[in-house]
Amino acid sequence: MSLPALMRFVDLPRFGAPDVMTISSGPLPVAGEGQILVRTQAIGVNRPDVAQRQGTYPPPKDASPILGLEIAGEVVAIGPGVSGYAVGDKVCGLTNGGAYAEYCLIPSGQALRFPKGYDAVQAAALPENYFTVWANMFQMAGLTEGEKVLIHGGTSGIGTTAIQLARAFGAEVYATAGSQEKCDACVKLGAKRAINYKTEDFAEVIKAETGQGVDMILDMIGAAYFEKNLASLAKDGCLSIIAFLGGAVAETANLAPIMVKRLTVTGSTLRPRTPEEKRAIRDDLLSQVWPLLDEGKLAPVIHKTFAFEDVVEAHKLMESSSHIGKIMLRV
Repeated sequence: MSLPALMRFVDLPRFGAPDVMTISSGPLPVAGEGQILVRTQAIGVNRPDVAQRQGTYPPPKDASPILGLEIAGEVVAIGPGVSGYAVGDKVCGLTNGGAYAEYCLIPSGQALRFPKGYDAVQAAALPENYFTVWANMFQMAGLTEGEKVLIHGGTSGIGTTAIQLARAFGAEVYATAGSQEKCDACVKLGAKRAINYKTEDFAEVIKAETGQGVDMILDMIGAAYFEKNLASLAKDGCLSIIAFLGGAVAETANLAPIMVKRLTVTGSTLRPRTPEEKRAIRDDLLSQVWPLLDEGKLAPVIHKTFAFEDVVEAHKLMESSSHIGKIMLRV
């Protein structure tokens, strides 16, 4: 396949507000050991992209400095040591950076086939959220059938994914969101009860609804919710923290419930994980989750799709937090 010498990409000449981003031109990346080169057709916009643009989430040393963590498109070149993929295959995948570009490298262990009937935009809406939710809610926190889970930020990309996955595997789901419209969306996705955190105290609602509390909480708020999260967990419950939108330092939290209720507090970030760890998550997704996507039992919630050239507007929408589900770019 003949490839162009140059590609367009979203350049970040300095950190700052969305309008610091510009479209520039540069050389295509070259597929190295264990990598596939993909012609990008769609890109997922995620909170880490915003944080990197603002200068608070630097990429790993060996990652592309170009923004973006998930894409879908067509394989155009294959690096040494790669098996199971061919030029022309349609794949989506979790990148280590570089997704905001017309061509992008994906480690072969982080690539997945399109689910049946999916186009590129739908497929690109999957990797970041499904890798994150599966690793934290199922692999680390061990959510199982019949357990109760509270999911904060229920209408974010992570939240809409977590609600659906938890219900698909037999959990009872509670979620928080910031408006009646968003609460209704959570219930439609499978939450038994959605809590408007602007008008209700979620810890009080969880106590009233469950009596003993929930078995697991998936939290992206951090310090601002830490004490109430501990109060909302049942005995032997697990708090899984995946972001700090409400701060990373909880100075006055009462830690006694951790001992009294034998609680586990855990968390992780996806980007620094090893290729082997990411491959293990990918393999789990292909065997346990992709069949549900093939059958239409799960589906990404896509709020709006922008043209690649409108990346500034996409980031403004992300920062407004008014969306329900994923924000996408089409190349």
